[in-house]
Amino acid sequence: MIEVENLTRKYGEFTAVDNVSFSIGHGEVIGLLGHNGAGKTTIMKVITGYLEPTAGTVKVDGVDVTSERISVQEKIGYLPENCPVYQDMHVVEYLEYVAELRAIPEEKRAAAIRQAIDRTKLHEKSSSLISTLSRGYRQRVGVAQAILHQPQILILDEPTNGLDPAQIEEMRSLIRTLSENATVIISTHIMQEVHAVCDRVLIMSHGKLAVDSKIDELEKSERVSITVDKDESTVSSLLKPLSGIRSLKLNPGGNGHKTFHLDVSQSADEVVPEIAKKLVEGGCNVYAIHPELRNLETVFLEVTSKG
Repeated sequence: MIEVENLTRKYGEFTAVDNVSFSIGHGEVIGLLGHNGAGKTTIMKVITGYLEPTAGTVKVDGVDVTSERISVQEKIGYLPENCPVYQDMHVVEYLEYVAELRAIPEEKRAAAIRQAIDRTKLHEKSSSLISTLSRGYRQRVGVAQAILHQPQILILDEPTNGLDPAQIEEMRSLIRTLSENATVIISTHIMQEVHAVCDRVLIMSHGKLAVDSKIDELEKSERVSITVDKDESTVSSLLKPLSGIRSLKLNPGGNGHKTFHLDVSQSADEVVPEIAKKLVEGGCNVYAIHPELRNLETVFLEVTSKG
């Protein structure tokens, strides 16, 4: 659906996106992560045709964005981070304006607007002036304009910005529904949002693509923590012969029991029973043994801190 190959985008001497490649299939929900200035927004703007690449290509459904920009934009719904809706228009008036810009046939506009309002729960504010709306409702208007033409691709930059917890859950539900018929790219700083709705994550660091992985694969732990009553030499002699153990390190401190951190070469869940068996057979009293927590936030911090 989306093919990005060797994408580079420079602003003068500054390289915002540096030789990035990835592909996104139809119906995927992708989380695009990275610190401010990592290149996320630049990538989204190139995909949507707002910026041209300095080098490389971007194709949407086989169509090159640079050479056939309007054709590609017809397939995309886009919500920028600052939600740039016209404050001096009423909600329905604004959506009518967007429908006209999107060249939705006149006889289909009313139904398209009604569906967008239904999906974003804007009924009670549909006749309100946008400038009078709370930030959360303005965000809903931004989403409504993005989905008005039923795009094949939906790109949302901080879609839950300004929403309360109930509205956030409604947005998550909407994104899941939209993903049944569209490819969705979400850029956000909120890890819980990515975890709640995304299948896969792309992490940008200093303009480069540092991680491209399914979330469940990314969170597989390769570290095990054990607490036993034996010293380091005993534990090392018992566990080092195991093929799955890469390293063993004693955690300083403790109250008589010894806690060790093990790096393993396979999923921690798979190797834990074998470790426990070896320890017990070697005469150790095992007080705790478990894979160490590895979640999206810890992975993000690891990747971005390494640059």
